[in-house]
Amino acid sequence: MTGPTDDAAIDAPATPDEATPGAGRADDEPPALLTEPLDVPFPAAGIVRAVRRRADASQRELARFARVHPATVGRIESGALTPSLAMLSRIVGTAGYRLVVVDESGAVLMPMRDGADLRDGAERRYPSHLDVVTDPRPGEWWADIYGLARPPETFYRNRDVRDALRRRSQWEVRVAKYRTVPPPPDPQRCGYRGGPPIRW
Repeated sequence: MTGPTDDAAIDAPATPDEATPGAGRADDEPPALLTEPLDVPFPAAGIVRAVRRRADASQRELARFARVHPATVGRIESGALTPSLAMLSRIVGTAGYRLVVVDESGAVLMPMRDGADLRDGAERRYPSHLDVVTDPRPGEWWADIYGLARPPETFYRNRDVRDALRRRSQWEVRVAKYRTVPPPPDPQRCGYRGGPPIRW
């Protein structure tokens, strides 16, 4: 059983810095970090208790709303059980909350969209860390050296080409950020739409 001070801390008004990441700080100051070091246990117990407070629900009521056993809620709040993502998502959903992934400054990580027509011949997704190239031209496919028929889409295996394309794209799109930075080399001027041909 928890003391009254524990639940009271949940509803305590936040200071401007706590309410909005980076609020009230100068531009040259680093952003306020929202997370603890990675070796700190995930605060599932506190999150479930906070959800129960917002939903104004007992453990039995929360368990019924989330379709879990009442003892499960009690074990989570006591720290004896770490819920799965699916279970925690159902629990926080009872109070209208959603699970998201954010970085240390609070920016939300948006999930990648899965394009149904951007898969290889075996219907597999392309590697997430590589950039997909639709309608590749000669030299843009890593297997061009073998004389095979070019697929309708592929990806850059050459990290140097990929990184050069990304740097150039960022410089062209984020004008305000890179206004005083000289332009990086343009891979498009090498005669290939996606940069120089892959060399082995």
